[in-house]
Amino acid sequence: MKFRHKAARSPSNTEKMTCSILLLITLTSCVCGSFPPAAGAFVVNVTQSSYQAEENEDITLEWTFTTKPDSSNSFYIYCERITDLKVSVLYDLQAGVEVPESQDGQFAGRVQCDRDVLREGRLRLHVSRLRTEDSGLYLCDVSTAYGGSFSECRLNVTAARDRPEPERPNTGSWGMIVLYCGLGLTAAAAAVLGVCYCLFSHFQPGEQSYRSPDGSEERV
Repeated sequence: MKFRHKAARSPSNTEKMTCSILLLITLTSCVCGSFPPAAGAFVVNVTQSSYQAEENEDITLEWTFTTKPDSSNSFYIYCERITDLKVSVLYDLQAGVEVPESQDGQFAGRVQCDRDVLREGRLRLHVSRLRTEDSGLYLCDVSTAYGGSFSECRLNVTAARDRPEPERPNTGSWGMIVLYCGLGLTAAAAAVLGVCYCLFSHFQPGEQSYRSPDGSEERV
């Protein structure tokens, strides 16, 4: 008995194309999964989106951003305060060099940047002696040779609350009370002494007189 072997069917062009596409997708997924995405690598984030403080206090506004080891002198940082009426420059750093002349007079002498943490990707601005007019939206734009971005936060500065002075003890009132008590005790003591004197005088035996048989009067 003879068996006839069935010839294997060769894959069609459609099947070949489908396999090639699946293989390409698999290889692309493996390669892309081994490396971080390049698009949108540079990001600026604000540490805190809203700040609340009172006038005359100090505050630190902080942002974080992507950095590289060789970017110590390639920072371009521009921070400003935005309100409905005005835009004021808070801080300006060009290629690692501060530009104080571009700073608004409102912040002159009151803003200090912590330059030591810039290499770590941290922007910290210390604002001292806050005023109520410092309230507003604060935006910082960070640019480097490998990217740039910005982020914002809001600061609200309220007037300092009136703190009542601690009450001081009224030493004058206490002195008058002590004086009145002393006078009262003195008067009471004098009254007691007067009563005692009257009683003593009342019960003290006095001189008695009688007449002798001869008619003369004698006092005993």
